[in-house]
Amino acid sequence: MSSFQNLRPVDNFYQSSLFFPMPVVLVSTLTDEGKTTCGPYSLLAPFYVAGKDYYAFLLECRNSSNTAQNLIKHKKCVLNFLGDDRKTFKETVRLGWPGDTPEEKMKDFRFHLEDGLRKEEDPEGVYPQVITEALQAVECTWVDTLDNAQDDPPLAEGQDHYELEKYHDFNGITTPYGAHFVLKIEKILMKEKYQKAIINGVKSADFPHLPVDYGYRDSKNFWYHKHRRLIPELLPQRQTTVASVRYAAKRLQTDVEFTDEALGMLVKVPRIFLPTVLKGCVKWAEENGVKKIDVQEMQIINDKRSKEKKSDRKK
Repeated sequence: MSSFQNLRPVDNFYQSSLFFPMPVVLVSTLTDEGKTTCGPYSLLAPFYVAGKDYYAFLLECRNSSNTAQNLIKHKKCVLNFLGDDRKTFKETVRLGWPGDTPEEKMKDFRFHLEDGLRKEEDPEGVYPQVITEALQAVECTWVDTLDNAQDDPPLAEGQDHYELEKYHDFNGITTPYGAHFVLKIEKILMKEKYQKAIINGVKSADFPHLPVDYGYRDSKNFWYHKHRRLIPELLPQRQTTVASVRYAAKRLQTDVEFTDEALGMLVKVPRIFLPTVLKGCVKWAEENGVKKIDVQEMQIINDKRSKEKKSDRKK
């Protein structure tokens, strides 16, 4: 007999039928007057993480919300990650009351706003501002062409939901009451302390104190969890054999050769990633006229990869 009990999912199942840990962000968007307004969201997840020419988040929200309507009309937003102290979180929750106009929300706004890097690079452009108190923030653009969502109209005045003949699958207006937005990452902004930690090596004490929304809420309370000291757990230490790496190298369509000593430097690479790593080595060799990769060449490749990662993080 099972040790579990059945609980039927209902609307907003992540709040009503699960204890579901999620991030908490304040999303900055633009009003029709070009002013910044903010609303809290937790239904946010990485979407494109590798293999495309850009990275993206997926944001889900009520399609009649200020945030959804502003994204449909103006395409731009900022994902602001604030700290977990009670005063900050209380203001975050206040900004989420359904039905408040941007003017009503921002009248007593307790945080401060400043221009982001997109405005710095494009002074003539109009962009949502970043919350100064945020520990990190992500400037984004809605990729409205995905799922043919570019023609989704804003709601007419007085409408509280959509009535369309067809709804999208994953981007734009997805149900009469819901919307999904694929948000292209334009800039990741981070306070210096945390930026340096990521570049130089993160320790337990370096993690920012970010709140975790536990999903479930009742008619009275919004529940969240404050940051505690993070506990490191070592990754599994596995390695394959030089023979296995050699076998993977021989399957590449290339004239570039690897010495056993060079292949020995790749034995800790998980097998599923080996082809990609080897192809990267071959690409470097072909670009630099190298016919045989030995330890020296492998060290150059590794140093180049490390420098590129650090450079990308600083952009």
